[in-house]
Amino acid sequence: MCKKYNKVSFDRPRREKKLPNILSKENLISKIGNIKNIKHKAIISIAYSCGLRVSEVINLKILDIDSSRMLVKIVGGKGNKDRYVPLSENMLLLLRGYFRLNRPKEYLFNGQSGHRYSATSCKKIVKQHISEKHSFHSLRHSCFTHLLES
Repeated sequence: MCKKYNKVSFDRPRREKKLPNILSKENLISKIGNIKNIKHKAIISIAYSCGLRVSEVINLKILDIDSSRMLVKIVGGKGNKDRYVPLSENMLLLLRGYFRLNRPKEYLFNGQSGHRYSATSCKKIVKQHISEKHSFHSLRHSCFTHLLES
């Protein structure tokens, strides 16, 4: 019995834990390779290669990419925690190509208004280029599953 409200409390049944929807490594790399739009390719690639959430991708600033140490600084991730994630050489080359073409000012991925790219737009490009049945978060699940498999 809850003392504060004098109500009876009870245990709720546990939710079912389902396995995440994972993309095959070969299929995902093939689909990323076929993307012609360099901004879309960079967004999907960094999300997959670094295992980032959509909020972490859109909040990336140019100064968060440390090419000398090959790290990406994630500021204010889930739980408002900061962390560093490793950056691959191929990802750095893709980001440099993207930067030369787009010349972002503050945020790495600018939206149409010049500020940052929107989460909705990121989710749409996954549906457009990867699969209708997968979400942006599927890239994160796939990243860590592929790391475990390796």
